[in-house]
Amino acid sequence: MILVTVGMQLGFDRLIRAIDEVAPDLPLPVVAQTGKGTYQARNIQTLESIAPSEFDGMIKQTHLLVAHAGIGTVLTAQRFGKPLVLFPRRASFGEHRNDHQLATVGQLDGRLGIIVAREESELRDAILRGLAMEMSGVADETAARRANLTSAIDQFIRTGIL
Repeated sequence: MILVTVGMQLGFDRLIRAIDEVAPDLPLPVVAQTGKGTYQARNIQTLESIAPSEFDGMIKQTHLLVAHAGIGTVLTAQRFGKPLVLFPRRASFGEHRNDHQLATVGQLDGRLGIIVAREESELRDAILRGLAMEMSGVADETAARRANLTSAIDQFIRTGIL
């Protein structure tokens, strides 16, 4: 499965429409969390919202996440060791109040497990590249970093020394 998420605060019809258009060419079914969007998809399963406990279960089953450039989704993909295609919202299309998501993808593009598609025409190829991406060990590495950070914070609290 390919899981698409746009967050809950705003719809993102441009992304959902673009995914719906390329879905027949993709090797896996697509499930999309659409938020408050209005576009009616024909080729993908859509859900306005997904409960957090269900969302984590779906991420475990998914082969690829596709999302707006929200940091929460980036961290979730990393935590579960899933490749991620980011498609930023753009202020010029009325999708957000500013272009901070373009700045976000500018910083994340090329990092392990992250592919950026800035235009609808780039989305299909970005998804196929993401599906082919090898992510073994990423979740373990993320867990190890989290454990190291937790240990360092614990040591600092107990001793005042890092």
